[in-house]
Amino acid sequence: MEYKISDQHLQEAVRDLHTISDFIRWTACCFESNSLCFGHGTDNGWDESVTLILDTLNIPKETGNELLNCRLTETEKKLITHNISERINHSRPLAYLTNSARFAGHEFFVDERVLIPRSPIAELIENHFEPWLLHPPKSILDLCTGGGCIALSCAMAFPEASVTGSDISAEALEVAAINAEKYGLQNETQFIQSDLFANLKGQTFDLIVSNPPYVDAQDMASLPDEYHFEPELGLASGEDGLDITRVILAQAAEHLNEGGTLIVEVGNSAPALEDAFPDLPFTWLEFTRGGDGVFLLEKIELSG
Repeated sequence: MEYKISDQHLQEAVRDLHTISDFIRWTACCFESNSLCFGHGTDNGWDESVTLILDTLNIPKETGNELLNCRLTETEKKLITHNISERINHSRPLAYLTNSARFAGHEFFVDERVLIPRSPIAELIENHFEPWLLHPPKSILDLCTGGGCIALSCAMAFPEASVTGSDISAEALEVAAINAEKYGLQNETQFIQSDLFANLKGQTFDLIVSNPPYVDAQDMASLPDEYHFEPELGLASGEDGLDITRVILAQAAEHLNEGGTLIVEVGNSAPALEDAFPDLPFTWLEFTRGGDGVFLLEKIELSG
């Protein structure tokens, strides 16, 4: 295998670079000059380099610029260059290197058992789902919860609500448990292993939120290398990307309370969804920070 960045270049960095600022500049140049796919939390080489350096050193991103001129030890430099090599030479996503991802203003533990959170639903949670919900929900279900980011962010946004997260993957739920413990929310949230609604019989909610698998077969075949580190179970959803969403639409109404709301992300499969369900009155939500393919339906619309 021919590496995009050689051991010699990495050794030179350890020898010649000294400060956090040095490494951010150098790493950004390396990222921009190599064929990397950004999309797991950042969208450019500079932001990716800042995140890699600070997260590797366990320095909060909110830290002031006065730390940027701090000198690094050789051990710290070698840890940074190891992560740079993994990111460039093997296309490993940054979040899996640092086991850290930010969502809805919170930092979560992630590893290869779960998708890296990047859903625009984070913006909805930060805004308490306004103006889409008339009243704060008292019960919330995060369907296909993965590492629990949506469920736990909802629990922090609505401390009076009971929050449930469900996922078919037992491994993903292990990560969700780690994050629940991180924020002391073990008693405020429950996580259930379930193939969609299969193990939720009789349970109803004011709000069901879901970021399910929705990548169609054509997109799965052309995904950049970075995405192949993520569990396929959390990405692929049949030929048109709608296998999981069809089940959600068929069963969600019986798990919603009167006046309840369903919010689901389908990403690039949105046009296929509208073609498949021309009679459903989807409300497509807009986001100030970017992102699309998230719809809202009320229980009465689903029942009809």
